[in-house]
Amino acid sequence: MSDTFRSTYRQLTPYEAEHVAEIKLRAELLHQLLVTTDNKSPGMREMALARTKLEECVMWATKAIT
Repeated sequence: MSDTFRSTYRQLTPYEAEHVAEIKLRAELLHQLLVTTDNKSPGMREMALARTKLEECVMWATKAIT
């Protein structure tokens, strides 16, 4: 039976855990930069989409590693 929905999780190797942590750290730095953009700017919706896509990127990268 396939575990498509990950009903159980496996222990990450030290390399995998470090890699996931590094991705999340760098994404957080970029997210902070995006959040500091003036919320009254004309590109407010686009900036919100950029933040959402960054979250999606981290999710997929983490899933790929784990």
